[in-house]
Amino acid sequence: MTEAYKYADYYKTYVKLVPEGDIAQILGDQMRETVGIVSLLSEERCEYRYEAGKWSIKEVIGHVVDTERIMSYRLLSIARGEKVSLPGYDENAYVEIADFDSSSMKTLLENFVAVRQATIQLIKSLSEESLTRTGTANGHEVSVSALMMIIAGHELHHRNIILERYVAKN
Repeated sequence: MTEAYKYADYYKTYVKLVPEGDIAQILGDQMRETVGIVSLLSEERCEYRYEAGKWSIKEVIGHVVDTERIMSYRLLSIARGEKVSLPGYDENAYVEIADFDSSSMKTLLENFVAVRQATIQLIKSLSEESLTRTGTANGHEVSVSALMMIIAGHELHHRNIILERYVAKN
């Protein structure tokens, strides 16, 4: 792994899903694809759980948005030279407290689009030098370039789960 793509091993699942190319373009394309898939589903379908204890589609989308906010904050902080170790978070606690199922899917997708557009603009604003910066998040060294890939891969991972376990099953 090059210095430009430093990240904890548990992010490999996400990073390997991201195709080569302009990351801002990839993120924009992903946004349109995910919105296109999920917006075709009924509200009832978006509250479906494929198994007891699993998240609904609304909760998956809410989780993707929360995670992108956190990863974008990490990206911004490290790109700007932050030296303080950034905290981790408990994704299950966030989803439980957020009560995403009480929101409409339309609202959740609008939130996703707004966050994704902000992420894309942030990435476009970064200098070449800032892309190579590294910092610490959740106790692990991570680079700005890797965070961009993690954001894209995380969404792709969850979109694949939506397609395989929620859409294809019923």
